[in-house]
Amino acid sequence: MPYANSPVQQLNDRSREVFRLIVDSYVETGEPVGSRTLSARLSQPLSSATIRAVMADLEAMGLIYAPHTSAGRLPTEAGLRFFVSGLMETGHLDPDDRALIEARCRQSSKDLPAALESTTTLLSGLSRCAGLVFAPKAEAPLKHVEFVALSDERALVVTVSSDGLVENRIISVPRGLPPSVLVEATNYLNAHIVGRTMAEARARIFAELEGHRSEIDVLTKKVVEDGLAVWGGEAGGGALIVRGQANLLQNVHALDELERIRALFEALEAKERMLSLLDIANQAEGVQIFIGSDNPLFEVSGSSLIVAPFRSASEKIVGAIGVVGPTRLNYGRIIPLVDFTAKVLTRLIG
Repeated sequence: MPYANSPVQQLNDRSREVFRLIVDSYVETGEPVGSRTLSARLSQPLSSATIRAVMADLEAMGLIYAPHTSAGRLPTEAGLRFFVSGLMETGHLDPDDRALIEARCRQSSKDLPAALESTTTLLSGLSRCAGLVFAPKAEAPLKHVEFVALSDERALVVTVSSDGLVENRIISVPRGLPPSVLVEATNYLNAHIVGRTMAEARARIFAELEGHRSEIDVLTKKVVEDGLAVWGGEAGGGALIVRGQANLLQNVHALDELERIRALFEALEAKERMLSLLDIANQAEGVQIFIGSDNPLFEVSGSSLIVAPFRSASEKIVGAIGVVGPTRLNYGRIIPLVDFTAKVLTRLIG
């Protein structure tokens, strides 16, 4: 977790409680909180003058600030980092949430793209923020490919990799295509792809087709080419899913907040920048929390990112799932949500 040394030893119990209440109020309302409000919420009564003195100390330490003269106080980014790393008590995930996440993943079985789509949507709903997931293009050697007719003009291409992942893609086929063509295309691909990655298989098959060394007919050749084309031929890259952006527009209190959300939307649309999300997840084990300027992807919007990797059966990181939203996230709830979801996906893949 990318946090600098915290001032936890410098805070006494009274200062910690005041600071915790300021953060709690910010997460709840997004508004500055003053000494009079804090006085009513403290476990032990303190005068407004005493509370103001405590707040002055917290401000001198860089943990809180006043957005304008005579205002209450808000936590700074540094203060939020300190709170998350030093004071926050991470909540236990509700059993109903656990059951819902597990059930949603089980519904998708071994179909990883469907599981990622469904789970990201669910995570967005449970967190009331934007859920996102990044998974790289499959690098595991392929085990099996099959074409399945869906209608007169569509077919399903099913690929199974050596690590057990299943991907389904739909392609268009000529109307009235004989079933024997799909069988021939299936047999041809399986004779060439076993033990090779998709990129290796594409290169080998296209070279053979272009060199006219294949004995398959014209229709089968087209089905094979279209089947390979749906995976794309570029190196690197990956699948990015973002769901629940509309959640970020809820509870926007001021024009500057709306502007930050707009900047976040622009960052989410910049897919080429988002491809570094997996690198972020690779930096450490388990859940990582990036608050404001911690995160180069979203520093302009002043947003927070909570992200965790999920792994294959061989313990290789194959993707990352997380939540992005304003810095006043409910960290105590969302951190265990992301952590549990990543672990369920890891079990699904394994």
